Amino acid sequence: MLNGVRDPAPGRGHTARPSRRRPRLEGWPPISTSTAPSDSPSRPGGTDHPHTRALPTAPDTAADPTAPTAPDTPTAPDTAAPNGATRRRRFLTYLLAAPTLTVAAGLDAAAPAPARAAAPTPVPRPAPAAVPVRETALPHQLIGLPGIPDIVDLGDAMIIAGLPTAHLLVLEVTPAGRAALHLPRLEVGQGLTTSIAMIVAEELDARLSDVDVPLCDSRPELLFNQLTGGSNSIRSLYDPVRAAAAAARARLVTAAAKRWNVPAATLRTADSAVLAPDGRRLGYGDLAAEAAEVAVPAVPAVPKTPDQLRLVGRPTGRIDARDIVTGRAKYAGDLQIPGAVPTVVARPTTVNGTLKSLDASAARAMPGVLGVVRIPTGVAVLAETFDQALKARDALRTTWNPGPVAGLSDADVRSRLRAAHLPSLPPPLLSHRVQAEFDFAFVNHAPMEVLTAVADVRPNRAELWFASQSPILAQGTIAAELGLPENAVTVHVVRGGGSFGRRLFFDAALEAAQVSKAAGRPVKLMWTRNDDMRHGRVRPASHHVIRATYGLGQVFSWEHHVAGVRTDLGHGLGDMLTAAGYNLPLAGLTASELFFLLTEKIPYDVGVPTQLLAEVPLELNTGSWRSVYSGTVRVTDEIMMDELARRMGQDELGFRRDRMRSAAGRAVLDELAKRGNWGRPMPPGQAQGIGYHDEHSASAGYLVELDATDRANPRVTKAVVVADVGRVINPRGLEAQLTGALVDGISVILQAGNHLDNGAFREGSYGDFHYARQRHTPPVVEVHLMPPSGPPGGAGELGVPAASAAVANAYARATGTSPRSFPILF
Repeated sequence: MLNGVRDPAPGRGHTARPSRRRPRLEGWPPISTSTAPSDSPSRPGGTDHPHTRALPTAPDTAADPTAPTAPDTPTAPDTAAPNGATRRRRFLTYLLAAPTLTVAAGLDAAAPAPARAAAPTPVPRPAPAAVPVRETALPHQLIGLPGIPDIVDLGDAMIIAGLPTAHLLVLEVTPAGRAALHLPRLEVGQGLTTSIAMIVAEELDARLSDVDVPLCDSRPELLFNQLTGGSNSIRSLYDPVRAAAAAARARLVTAAAKRWNVPAATLRTADSAVLAPDGRRLGYGDLAAEAAEVAVPAVPAVPKTPDQLRLVGRPTGRIDARDIVTGRAKYAGDLQIPGAVPTVVARPTTVNGTLKSLDASAARAMPGVLGVVRIPTGVAVLAETFDQALKARDALRTTWNPGPVAGLSDADVRSRLRAAHLPSLPPPLLSHRVQAEFDFAFVNHAPMEVLTAVADVRPNRAELWFASQSPILAQGTIAAELGLPENAVTVHVVRGGGSFGRRLFFDAALEAAQVSKAAGRPVKLMWTRNDDMRHGRVRPASHHVIRATYGLGQVFSWEHHVAGVRTDLGHGLGDMLTAAGYNLPLAGLTASELFFLLTEKIPYDVGVPTQLLAEVPLELNTGSWRSVYSGTVRVTDEIMMDELARRMGQDELGFRRDRMRSAAGRAVLDELAKRGNWGRPMPPGQAQGIGYHDEHSASAGYLVELDATDRANPRVTKAVVVADVGRVINPRGLEAQLTGALVDGISVILQAGNHLDNGAFREGSYGDFHYARQRHTPPVVEVHLMPPSGPPGGAGELGVPAASAAVANAYARATGTSPRSFPILF
């Protein structure tokens, strides 16, 4: 059930904390959800729940010649900021030339002109093994002071990089009365389009059913502002989307006031219409053309204050749910592009191997086969159907040169990772030391929808359709590959069926472009599940050494050495410039080290913390997997917190709470202990476990109960989640994200991973990649959301480290054996 929640009154006291959000205010209940069916009211935004808005007055610009005639300037402070102070990012809006109302969000601070890459550069591969390994110590976090991610984290850096182009976000109101926010991000099942539609409907006072959120084609002019990743979409889009919608509403009101010849301040808006005091009504579609002519609106274009919100914060079903379950939602494989023929690729026997010889005579003679094409990654077969293409692919007679990691297996990788660590310093005098080592296996992304791309390459242009988290980079890279100018390549972004970081790379699209150019016809190229498992991207294997010293009831030091196979961050910020600079150090740090620096922190006071990163460059296809470094680093931190607490004779949750550096984190742990009934007696072989994580200007705690009476089949039987993500846009969507993170944690801790055998990955399907099934998920899941504590934080990856740690800690307490290698059942 959902409990109603409203914003605390402004001016209430705040407890200081290192991060940028206000702590939760006492006395306000959290939003609580569960997996039980909801009896909440019908879908917000419709006529059953009208929400109206009185419009503030604005200066009479006609009477005052000194009034501004340029873009609208917000006249009220950003009420989401503490104590009414103006936040560092404020957005203006201005009118775009269009036959109907079209506005864009802009920013009020001067920004440098966006830099441009000199020439498109293909996505680089990880450096070869000959590059020496270095273990880099990141800056120390001083005792009692915030760490670097507490001040500026990865999401902040991405938002700052995107500020120069934030004004290019476009919202259109059509004569049909529909509001379309053209979204420069990718929908991969995370519910982003629903959240954005809710923000638009809120600020525009439109019915949610009247809002569309189409995905933008690649827009190189956005530069750093069309990357989907880093749990950053809502954080970066919240203010500009609100600004654009508020500007559109102000202009619609002004147009209605002119038509009726009444003061604009007397009008109100509701249900996609402007309403007059005498009952007259004009729909937004009727006003779209006239509103497009409004240069300066007669009412302020100011987003709503927290107490005016009616839709944002209410649990809402996905706007695309019916299309998904009825098959109307179109993925790349569903597109019927004229002339595009099914295509599959025969691939090497080892990772990144190359073709040595080919005899395609038997395959060419098979029914329906239209062509066989060599490409750098293998041999493509084109046919009238995918079934025919797959059969012909299997009929190819090929031999392959071994890949660069041929002969390497898991044990060899672990040995190299262990050798990458530098020796540790001796412990302080009169102190005790706790030390542990942990191994994590490779993990495939395994999104439900396999990679698919449609490409139509002509002599002077190319057009592609696929799900891309980095379409600007894809466009530039494919243009360079084809020898075309960037503006001759069009990338249409199509919704994706899952990603978890996989679609930051566009392997299938690049192959489709190569095949289409060689074959001289459009193609629809599909990676099979086996292709992606054995030749796709994986979370790198890693090895961790943690040493903590303590004495006299205090923790003196915390030293965490991380050694992993190098993570390919060659997508940069999704643009050609940062991708080209992937291997170039910035301020002496590599891209991986900079990413690590902006994401990894310890939320507890543990004396002097030290984090060291060493990456071993192996030519494997790695990539960011949901939560990236935090998915292993913070998991091992949390396991060690449990072990240190027990060594010091303290309760695991209380040990964390006493050392928590933020008031918001303590509030999350307190709520978790209460909601999860922490410490309740459990039968032998069963136990509770907890995990906590703080990132993306948000925090989450997980408490799980695990039954390990059958050691071969441990089962999580219950999970309780408490999260503080600032302002929640859609509680129902957030609940889904946090529940999905729980399933990820169960999977990678207990059973899901990939083996490397002599340069090839062993797993090839869901049959042997043991990701959690329905029977592995707990029958009881509770999600509790803390009251709004500031602007929206990021939640897409937030829960994975905490959930993973909770499962590992529950297993240790249930079995009396602390696991050191993950997944446990591997």
